[in-house]
Amino acid sequence: MKPIRVAVVGAGGWGREHARIFAGHPDTELCAVVARTPASAAARAEEYGARPYTAIDEMLEAEQPELVSVCLPNEGHFEPTLELIRSGVPLLVEKPLVFELDEADVLLAEAAERDLFFAINFNHRYAEPVLRARRAIRDGELGEIVFATWRFGGEPNFGTHPHANLIETQCHGLDLLEHLVGSISSVMAQMTAKRHGVYTTMAVALEFSSGAVGTFVGSYDSSYAYPGAQLIEINGTEGRLLVEDTVRRLIVSKSGDETRQVWEAGYFNDASRDFHQTFDRHVDAVLTALRDGNEPPVPASAGRRALELAYAIVDSFESGRRVDVGVVSVP
Repeated sequence: MKPIRVAVVGAGGWGREHARIFAGHPDTELCAVVARTPASAAARAEEYGARPYTAIDEMLEAEQPELVSVCLPNEGHFEPTLELIRSGVPLLVEKPLVFELDEADVLLAEAAERDLFFAINFNHRYAEPVLRARRAIRDGELGEIVFATWRFGGEPNFGTHPHANLIETQCHGLDLLEHLVGSISSVMAQMTAKRHGVYTTMAVALEFSSGAVGTFVGSYDSSYAYPGAQLIEINGTEGRLLVEDTVRRLIVSKSGDETRQVWEAGYFNDASRDFHQTFDRHVDAVLTALRDGNEPPVPASAGRRALELAYAIVDSFESGRRVDVGVVSVP
């Protein structure tokens, strides 16, 4: 098949992963890189054999890409994404979708008006332990789910928003818990701003529409160097599973059984061991859906949902009460 022409908008650290994937994928041709400065655009484009641009409209006119992958600074997503949507080009965008719900609604409405392919990169869904955990849950290995836990902490990635940790980092947890357990129906939150003057650590009590409950801890006051920086625990009436450090390990236990099943990547299985390759797997699914004329495997609406949950958590913290959240069907 003819390779899909892909342009990458953004030349930062994670933008390099976008460029790497599309330059090396057998089904794609990286035709262009757009960045804010000529120097950064030229450097990244040269690195991966593409052409550099500093203006989205000029790139679109010259290159006519069939997919644009967007990786910009967290709080600079709205205007470039809106410009691309209005051009009618299929999109894969980085999380968070945006920082404001009204902006998310504009993007989704404009994309829907054009029946546009509009995906978001919640790549944690494609970690091998998460894929296996989802199958185990669907196969009934845990029985009826009773509670779930998310914990994720590392060094800060500050922007200007007081809830950057919640919106741009912990969105993965909000998305994954709903992906694995089902829709969240209410939240109740505590937060701290001890170290940096913004809300860097939070603890949230969750209720799911199924009747299960959950706990959610996210922090910028920790370190990714710590073992167990990330943990998912899902406990059911017949078993429990643990996902450790996203790609490191999956442990499945049965109630009353002192043995357990453990998945860890084998000696030669670098692809499953490497966190960055969760994005490669997601891209495989995105390209298949795009070629087949199907909906994205993770639609941009999932980004809007994570943002909705984040603001419900903010509301709960500020008001000191439990906040109900509309129940959704989670892809």
